[in-house]
Amino acid sequence: MCGAPDQDTLPALEVSAGEAVVHGCVVRDGEPLPGAYVRLLGESGDFTAEVQSSATGYFRFYAAGGDWTLRTLYRGGSVDTKVTAQHGQVVEAKVVVPA
Repeated sequence: MCGAPDQDTLPALEVSAGEAVVHGCVVRDGEPLPGAYVRLLGESGDFTAEVQSSATGYFRFYAAGGDWTLRTLYRGGSVDTKVTAQHGQVVEAKVVVPA
């Protein structure tokens, strides 16, 4: 079966000078939201990657520097969260979905 790795079993965060890490947690009512689909979209809205949030709501992407949109799809809707990544840096994003 094809797909992204289980987000709870990822190795420790490491970032090289040529990439950025965008990671964070999806929450609803202050609690982690497992099973949400988080998409990484480029500046022009082009699809780059997708992962499913873990049992703890966690997600992670390795990306190029620049402006990105995290489009989070969950039962009942979707929400967009803007992030800016820089090479060699880790960006933490908290995605809050409405109740």
